[in-house]
Amino acid sequence: MPHPAISPNNVAVVTGGASGIGFAAAMRFARLGMKVCIADLGGDRLAAAETKLSSLAPGGAADILASAVDVSRIEDVAALEAAVRKRFGGADILMNNAGIQPGSQIFGPLANWQRILGVNLWSVIHGAQVFAPGMIERGRPGLIINTGSKQGITTPPGDPAYNVSKAGVKAFTEALQHELRNAAEGRISAHLFIPGFVFTGLTAKGRIEKPAGAWTPEQTVDFMIERVGAGDFYILCPDNDVPRQLDERRILWAAGDIVENRPALSRWHPDYAEAFAAFVKDK
Repeated sequence: MPHPAISPNNVAVVTGGASGIGFAAAMRFARLGMKVCIADLGGDRLAAAETKLSSLAPGGAADILASAVDVSRIEDVAALEAAVRKRFGGADILMNNAGIQPGSQIFGPLANWQRILGVNLWSVIHGAQVFAPGMIERGRPGLIINTGSKQGITTPPGDPAYNVSKAGVKAFTEALQHELRNAAEGRISAHLFIPGFVFTGLTAKGRIEKPAGAWTPEQTVDFMIERVGAGDFYILCPDNDVPRQLDERRILWAAGDIVENRPALSRWHPDYAEAFAAFVKDK
């Protein structure tokens, strides 16, 4: 059964909602009869997304709000919450989905690190701090869904700023859920959404056609809605290349680095290549 917050006439706010997973989620919410607010950077892409959503929503343009927001700035997020409250009375679902992955290096430019952390991590913190009090006050079932990443759990080498940001989202969302289940009779819950390989503008890297191994944004959102309805906190998505069982082995190995006192990121250490391969096969 769908979560009760995902109901006609309820209100969903989706950051990063003009494209990719965020837009797919906004489209699905609109098709389900919800009022939808998408927040993203301004421009033609946001306007086009608003037009498409308005064509789907039962109430047309009156049920859709598109707002140009820099989610790394708490003032912008506060203005967004005020606009949603004024237009729709408040939010029942907050999907903190905005994210960037321009690439990073340990000794790369500080401004690059600050932008990645601002969009990927601080926006999640801002969203929860700004929207959750009003959601609790509404006294209705509600959801805060934060988009994390498998890279925030297994932290592979190659993009440290992104990994740090998504590891922070994981830790924050766990703490948020602990807080929420002890407030407002647990009517608001937080969930960590962990997509697999999804073909979006963020992952396309010049490709036009979806790789066989990737899921579509729509498949990923369908899985998210199903697992939220089932009560999952960790919404660990598979894709066409990586089944859940393989994800589980990789996650267990990463945690084992601490327990077994192995070198950091031993999965990519040549001395542990055979041991990791054997561990993955040992099901």
